[in-house]
Amino acid sequence: MPISPIPQKSRREEYAGATHAALLDTAIEIFTDKGYQQTGIEVVARAARVTRGAFYHHFEDKRALFEAIVRLLQQQAAARLQESARMEKDTRGQLRAGAAAFLEICSEPSYRRLVIQEAPAVLGSALCREIGEAYPYGMLIAGLRELHRAGKFDVENVYLAARMIGAMICEASLLLEKSAEPDKFKAQANAIVDRAISAFSPDS
Repeated sequence: MPISPIPQKSRREEYAGATHAALLDTAIEIFTDKGYQQTGIEVVARAARVTRGAFYHHFEDKRALFEAIVRLLQQQAAARLQESARMEKDTRGQLRAGAAAFLEICSEPSYRRLVIQEAPAVLGSALCREIGEAYPYGMLIAGLRELHRAGKFDVENVYLAARMIGAMICEASLLLEKSAEPDKFKAQANAIVDRAISAFSPDS
């Protein structure tokens, strides 16, 4: 059976893809430094070295650009969580590794400011929840549900437990920013999250 050739992108498609990526990368950097409200479209376009028209070819407005950034950061976060859990043999170990990796991600300036701090005000809590549950939160919810089905996580509302545990990690990341001993703080935060999960394990 002949192998179908991989479709090649045209120069125009390659240029469009590069422009889209440049706008996202540039906006992430500027929004992280200056904030969403303090940054105009012209600033992003100029820094990305594209015209205002090119900007509007890719994004309807600044809010649409910001939503694309949040989705990208959440997608990247989920990929990193999956990678960190890959070496663990059981669901409990995967959750522990994922929680530790999520704390690291939440502590990074771009994720902390754009996803945790600014996104709820810009996009609304409902959309932020939807995006989060499509990526990192979805992985946490799925992991806890798997433990629940196996009789290893005894809680009536698994979804609520997952959301609250995730919120604990996000809150810890905000406190970590001002910690004088960040490594010690991370270890303490991870221990608290682990104990929270263990509290609902019948065999703990």
